[in-house]
Amino acid sequence: MSLFSSNRSGGEFAPRGIRIGLQELIALRGQARRLDLAPRGRVLATRSGGHLSRFRGRGMEFDESRRYQPGDDPRNMDWRVTARAGVPHVKLFREERERPVWLLVDQGPSMRFGTRVAFKSVIAAQVAALLGWAASDRGDRIGGLVFDESSHLERRPAARGTALLPLLDRLAATPCVSTGVGSGGGHASIELAAGQLVRLVRPGSLVVVVSDFAELSAEGGGWASQITAGSELILVQVQDPIESSVPPPGRYPVWTEHERGMLDLTGAAARRAYEDYFAQQRDRLERLARRERVHLVSLTTEDSVGPALALALGAGRVAGSTGGRR
Repeated sequence: MSLFSSNRSGGEFAPRGIRIGLQELIALRGQARRLDLAPRGRVLATRSGGHLSRFRGRGMEFDESRRYQPGDDPRNMDWRVTARAGVPHVKLFREERERPVWLLVDQGPSMRFGTRVAFKSVIAAQVAALLGWAASDRGDRIGGLVFDESSHLERRPAARGTALLPLLDRLAATPCVSTGVGSGGGHASIELAAGQLVRLVRPGSLVVVVSDFAELSAEGGGWASQITAGSELILVQVQDPIESSVPPPGRYPVWTEHERGMLDLTGAAARRAYEDYFAQQRDRLERLARRERVHLVSLTTEDSVGPALALALGAGRVAGSTGGRR
């Protein structure tokens, strides 16, 4: 049963929100200062910089003592405080570290869709720009992989935003859609793109995956286990409001990159099928987040991206937490 009927509209149909300009992405740097990208877990830092690492080395500046916790290095025992307090304490050391940050941004066919305010691809571009600028301002090295079904752009992490601007430029570009999916070096799904990223990420990185996760399979997500084995992972799901919850019965106008059409939800069977599809999609992603104990942020195309990200990253430090409006 087809719920979506469409009509080719050509170039005359290009409402605001389908694409975003490079200057708009650059201008988001001011909002990025509100974002908290402090490490949320065990971080394997690899180079000198401006972060505090939970891996303490010898000869570092003493910071404080605290009670011993399972997993602490016994070589860091603070015997004086332990004798005085009567319970084991360890020394903590301040160590400056720089993190590589990877942005994996989905710009595939399902992201080039919207019913209100903007395409999911536009929101994803804003998310990537905000997080990229926030990481750059912290002194991180930024890199990433932006992909659609036709091509991808890969940049290794580099300091001072050297790799960020090419990524933003790619996010602002018009997709070059081809009929041969993946034939031009693109990726047909988030699973394939993440599989490539796994081979690039080194331990101690922060990896942010921005997608609607429409192609996440029930058996998939092995890439997440590989990333979290040595790095921190944040999942940012972008949804259109019409995907977040089934709307009232009716026929709804929708947009894709080259089409406009109607989503027919007048019948009870169509509404049940629609609701079940997106519920299963959401459950798969939430199970993945819980299994890997990663930070999950959910945004809709109606959200003001900067404030929603600031709230989600500042308030939620537990696996499976969400931000934005549901």
